[in-house]
Amino acid sequence: MLHRCKEYLQVQVLTLHRGFRSISRAQNRIFLTAGFRGLTDTISEFKALSKPDAFHWNAIIKAHVDAGLFDAALSLFSAMREAGARPDHYTFPLVNRAISSWTEHFKLGEAIHCLGIQTGFGSDIYFCNTMIEVYARSDFIGLARRLFDEMLVRDVVSWTSMISGYVEIGDTQEPLRLFHEMQREGLEPSSVTLAVILRACGVVEDVVGGSQLFSFVIKKGFESHELVQNSLLMVFSKAGCFKEMKELFSRIQMKSVVSWNIIMSANYSMGDVSQVVHCYEKMKTELIPSHETLTLVISAFAKCGDLHQGQKVHCYAVKCGQIDAVLEASLVDFYAKCGELALAIQLFEEIEVKTSTSWSVMMWDFIQQGQFRDAIDLFQRMQSAGFEPSADVIRGLVLSYTHLGALRLGKGIHGYLIRNKLGMDSDDKNLETSILNMYVKCGSIILAQRCFDLMVLKDTVAWSSMIEGYAIHGLGSEALRSFHQMQEEGITPNGVTFLSLLSACSHSGLVSEGRKVFDCMTRNYGIKPDLNHYTCMVDLLGRSEKLHEALEVINSMDAEPDGRIWGALLASCRTYSDGRLGNYAAQKIFDLEPDNVGYHVVLSNIHASTGKWDVTENIRKFMGEKGFIRRPGWSCIEDKGGLQMFVAGDRSHPQAAEIYEVLGCLTRHIEEIHAFETSRND
Repeated sequence: MLHRCKEYLQVQVLTLHRGFRSISRAQNRIFLTAGFRGLTDTISEFKALSKPDAFHWNAIIKAHVDAGLFDAALSLFSAMREAGARPDHYTFPLVNRAISSWTEHFKLGEAIHCLGIQTGFGSDIYFCNTMIEVYARSDFIGLARRLFDEMLVRDVVSWTSMISGYVEIGDTQEPLRLFHEMQREGLEPSSVTLAVILRACGVVEDVVGGSQLFSFVIKKGFESHELVQNSLLMVFSKAGCFKEMKELFSRIQMKSVVSWNIIMSANYSMGDVSQVVHCYEKMKTELIPSHETLTLVISAFAKCGDLHQGQKVHCYAVKCGQIDAVLEASLVDFYAKCGELALAIQLFEEIEVKTSTSWSVMMWDFIQQGQFRDAIDLFQRMQSAGFEPSADVIRGLVLSYTHLGALRLGKGIHGYLIRNKLGMDSDDKNLETSILNMYVKCGSIILAQRCFDLMVLKDTVAWSSMIEGYAIHGLGSEALRSFHQMQEEGITPNGVTFLSLLSACSHSGLVSEGRKVFDCMTRNYGIKPDLNHYTCMVDLLGRSEKLHEALEVINSMDAEPDGRIWGALLASCRTYSDGRLGNYAAQKIFDLEPDNVGYHVVLSNIHASTGKWDVTENIRKFMGEKGFIRRPGWSCIEDKGGLQMFVAGDRSHPQAAEIYEVLGCLTRHIEEIHAFETSRND
């Protein structure tokens, strides 16, 4: 099995056992410092040996493991066995270190375990400890526990490795039980053991347990250990106990970069950007910030949109040579969020080695700026570069297709997900819902229903999305039917579910049903309606010409009215030509959003429909004086596998002449049909 590790180094070292000269003590010292030398020199010196023994093989394997060249280290082990050298007490633990850091390594680890037993190291505590780590990291905690239970002699490392394995899989009960059992057997925990146990408390946000452990830490004299301090900081941070975290942080005399990063990350999660910056400035007077530190600070400035301060951090990172792949991606995101998309693109293009993260960040920056075509083009570039799309990238692509109405392309990505069994068996279950929403908003409610029916696990989000789909397509009765079925299957609706239901009732004119839904939300589920729910009720009543009832809803609600809810009432006033109430609603809107050109246009149309042309003219004149410009509408269609975008009034399209000629023909045809129908009715 080991012979499958085909690295170029294996070819070089297979011939080394043929020998050239004898070994001296000076040559032995070469390998003791191998980790501090270049690998090229180490390999050259190794070639000079006539017949390397286990000591020298161990040294060169260790050099490669320390350098992160795990595949090469395993190839060297294979070459060692080919050369006839017998592994010793240190060889197998080194090989296990390489396996623990290598993907798809479980079967190889199992083979090494068998080989170690055959070679006589089955009871070697050092070997067994590293095998526990291999099994635990492979998510085979049962095999790790069996080996642990079979060990005749166990030290602190054995217990710590086993406890860590359970913490890694999210088991928080067994680690504490093992911790107490370890002490009953007379073994004192190390600082690493305590850090692992504290991490278990952090997973379940057990502040009480963490505080008790802290008392134990003080009693055992580990209070000043950096690893223990940082682990306790993480417990308080994850549990949201920021007061306790800050008190502990203030008591730490020698604060490390990790400690500062934890406190900054906690402040960032609280949304306290100013405190993040304050910690960063204070930290710089004592320590050199790490990549993680600078990434945190850049993310904070991106959150508040502070371009100038972020640029200063960028300059500092360049000056200090502290830019890694994660920070590069964060900088791209920072410039995009600060409205400098061109700078973000430029920085992205300058990244020499683009990672999946950098591709994903740039794609989402395009999406957030409404540049959906650019996001799709970037995805195609990413594929050409040989990157497999992550669930996050695919979700962004589906969202882009949804906004552009690209049904055919959306079907293509759905087929890709099915072929690769993504969205169903992967950790990201939201992909199925994203596909469902894509079908809904691209106009295919039938395919959306089919997608929904094929879902194995339908949660509240999936049901709400399907109900929203029926609402968009004006199928109010189907939306209510789905809601009742959802209740029968024991799925609890949330505020979004009821928002979709109210929207469905509004678009289908189901006034009494809408009132029942609103009452059910508050009475049966105790959900307090927010502004969106009230807006839907105003729209529902307004569409049914119950304008004054809609106004009563606005006046009686707890929330403060915004422009959208007055806009819903204004739109209904336009439909039923109620100029008086329309003026009232418009005035409320203009007090809140004086520069919203759309509502000025609606008010103008209301007065035009009632024949008040002088008022209409005054409104349009006012809009001209204020320089209000209405953003033109746009549409997108699929054409021969590509996308064609059109903007109202735009003649820059290369086929503008043909397009407007077809539009003219369609307009004349519609006028002829209208004239024919009118004459026939007369």
